[in-house]
Amino acid sequence: MTASGKVLVENPNHPGSVRHVDAAMYMAMKQAFLQLLPNSSPGLTLAELRQAIPASLPSDLFPGGAKIGWWAKTVQLDLEAKGTIVREKVVPLRLRKR
Repeated sequence: MTASGKVLVENPNHPGSVRHVDAAMYMAMKQAFLQLLPNSSPGLTLAELRQAIPASLPSDLFPGGAKIGWWAKTVQLDLEAKGTIVREKVVPLRLRKR
């Protein structure tokens, strides 16, 4: 985390590329992901995760569910790039903790 309240996020589809995003929003979404995703297979589908995430987020940061989709995808890709979560090789896509 940087002193300006930002964190660096990575994307496994663009190795070496990083972006600065709001730390509070990132940490809230990351915490939701890590609370919801299981440690073992079969993991959760993206639809199951999208349905469960809103209840795990602070309403002051995500009023009325605003921007949940963008933040969920950003955190998902960052956690995948960092090896914290993995994609199961099934259809539909499922995620779990490493």
